[in-house]
Amino acid sequence: MTRKVLPASLAVLLTVPLAAGCGGDANAGDSGTVTVTVGYQSKTINTVTAGTLLRSLGYFERELAARGKRDGMTYKVKWQDYATGAPITAQMTAGKIDIGSMGDFPLLINAARGKQLNRPTKLVSVTGYNLRGALNTVVTGPGSKLLSLADLRGKKVSTSVGSAADGTLVRALQRADIDPEKDIRKLNQQPAVGASALQAGSADALSQFVAWPGLLAFQGRARALYDGAELNLPTFHGVTAREEFARKRPAVLEDFLRAQADATEYLNKQPVAAAESVAKATGLPPEVVYLYNGANGLSTFGPALKPALVDALKKDVPVLKSAKLVGNVDVDAFVDEQYVKRAYGDGYAKALATAPEPARSEVWLKSGTTRSFATAAELLRQVAAQQGQVRAAYVPDATTGTLWFADKAVWVADGTKLLPFVTPSVAAAYTSGHPGARTLPYAEALKQAS
Repeated sequence: MTRKVLPASLAVLLTVPLAAGCGGDANAGDSGTVTVTVGYQSKTINTVTAGTLLRSLGYFERELAARGKRDGMTYKVKWQDYATGAPITAQMTAGKIDIGSMGDFPLLINAARGKQLNRPTKLVSVTGYNLRGALNTVVTGPGSKLLSLADLRGKKVSTSVGSAADGTLVRALQRADIDPEKDIRKLNQQPAVGASALQAGSADALSQFVAWPGLLAFQGRARALYDGAELNLPTFHGVTAREEFARKRPAVLEDFLRAQADATEYLNKQPVAAAESVAKATGLPPEVVYLYNGANGLSTFGPALKPALVDALKKDVPVLKSAKLVGNVDVDAFVDEQYVKRAYGDGYAKALATAPEPARSEVWLKSGTTRSFATAAELLRQVAAQQGQVRAAYVPDATTGTLWFADKAVWVADGTKLLPFVTPSVAAAYTSGHPGARTLPYAEALKQAS
C-alpha cells in the first residue's frame, strides 16, 4: 500500500476546515464539501498510525484528494487532539467526531455510551498492541521506598479511571489480594496531573498508559514498580467510527483505513524517522517514542482486528462493570471488520496471521544508526565500547520481555549472565529463585560486560 506522500502545501491545504459540511454529519454542504472530523490523542503514541504520524504524513488527505477527483466533491479533514479517549467519545456521541482512536477500556465505554445515547459506534481497526499488556505501567518516585504492589496498601495512587492503565491497576491489585477500592486511595487524574502529583509527593504511585511511564522514567522522575506484562493479557488501542458515518460514507472510512495501513507500513519500515516525526509533533523525546514505537518497541502496529485482541476486550468488560462504568457490552456487535477487510483487500488474511517477533536489545547511536543484539550482555559491551556515542539503549526484561531503558533497568548478575528487569519486584523474584544471583548497578553491569 505504499504511495507517494502529497506535497506539504497540498497536505496543509486539505487540512483547513471549511464551514460548509463541517464536522461529523458526513453530508456535503451546498458547496459540495464534506468535512471528516478525526479525534486523536497526539501523545498517546500507541495511536500514531491513526493520529499523529498519519496526520504528519498526509496520507488520509491524499486518499481524499483522489476520491474527490473521482466523485467531483471536495473532502476536508478536521483533526482534533485530546489527552484521553473520554472527550473523543463525548464528541462522537454528540455527532461531532466521525472517527476516533483510543485504548481498549475507553473503547468499551465508547461502545456503551454510543448505544445508550442511540449514537452507536463501531470498532473498525487496531493501531498498536502488546500481547502481554506491557503498554501500561505503575511507577513511583525515583527515591521511593515502595518496591512492590504490596507496598501500595494505604497509599495514594493516581490513575485515569476508565482507562486501560486503570484496568491494569485494578487487575494487578486484585491478583495481589489488594482491594482496589478499599486498600488504596485512588486519585482520578489526567496523566499530566498525575505525573505532577507524583513529583510533588501528593501521589505515592502513578498507573498510566503509553507514553507516560517511559517518559517519566527517561526524565529520572519515576521508577517502574509494576510491569503490566506481568498480567499476560493483551492491551491495545483501536479506531472507532460512528455507525451513521460508516453507513453514509463507507468509502471514506475505507480511505482512512488504507491511509492507516500505509502509515503503519511507514512506521515499520522507517522506525527511526517515524519516531523523530512523532517526537517533533508531540514534544516527546524521540528516545521515549522509540521505546514504544521502535523496531523492537513495546508496541506492535497493525490494523487487523486479531481474535486475541477481541477476546481480551471481552475480558475487560467485567472490570468496567464492577467499577459501574458500563453495563453489558456486546463486543461482537461492536467489532466490525468489514471496512478494514475491504481496505486491505487480499492482504488482510496475512495481516491477521502476522505475529510479533520477540523483542531484542537495541542501541541507538548519535550517528542515527541502530543495531540490535541477541542478548543484553552483547548490548552492554557495545555501550561500554562506544561511551559518548550512544543516544539510547534498550533491553527486554528477562522474564516478561518488556523493553526498557538499559540505564533504568534493574540488573542482575547470575554467574556470568547479566539479566535486565523492569521492576525491583521481578528482579527480586528471580534472585530468590537463583542462589548466588545478585542485583548490581548499571555502571557495574557495564564494567562486568566489557
